[in-house]
Amino acid sequence: MSLVPDHLVVSAAGLDEGAAAVEAALGVALEPGGAHPAMGTRNRLLSLGPGLYLEVIAVDPAADPPGRPRWFDLDNFSGHPRLTNWVARCEDLKEELALSPPGTGEVHDLARGDFRWRMAVPADGRLPFDGVFPALIAWRGGLHPTDRLADRGCRLRRLTLRHPEAAALRRALAGRIADSRIAIEAAPEPGLAAEIDTPAGTRRLG
Repeated sequence: MSLVPDHLVVSAAGLDEGAAAVEAALGVALEPGGAHPAMGTRNRLLSLGPGLYLEVIAVDPAADPPGRPRWFDLDNFSGHPRLTNWVARCEDLKEELALSPPGTGEVHDLARGDFRWRMAVPADGRLPFDGVFPALIAWRGGLHPTDRLADRGCRLRRLTLRHPEAAALRRALAGRIADSRIAIEAAPEPGLAAEIDTPAGTRRLG
């Protein structure tokens, strides 16, 4: 299997609003992340254990416009903060892109502080299957965000991917990811839902 869950993405109209919503839902504090100048966004983070984290992301009002659609379709985001996307880690990004649905993205070299990574970003910002297909990332230099995040006792119990074309989504991921926490279900509307074990019990994000 070539894909590993790397992080969950909660989109928000404003970073403070998004962080407050997640902290209220999970009962734990988020940590500062940083800015992404290439995409005009910024984030805050929460460890979900080694190699997996949650990201709250929003447009950075202090940043220059990126001159292209932002990732995770943030230019078109509205409404309450919610889980909109997930990101899968891989070793060979170009190889995984060749196996993925059209529109999964073009490879970009990115950085935040001393973190370095390559990521497939769709030209229009919109991931396949209405955002339910994962964004693909390959970290460089051996440094991962969870190496610097405090462990607050949160762990992903289940990530449910819902889509009207669930069978096609299963085929697109078949043989590429083996994680018993990930479930694919048919549903009238596309979306994601996560169950997260916290020190206060299991909480849900959707």
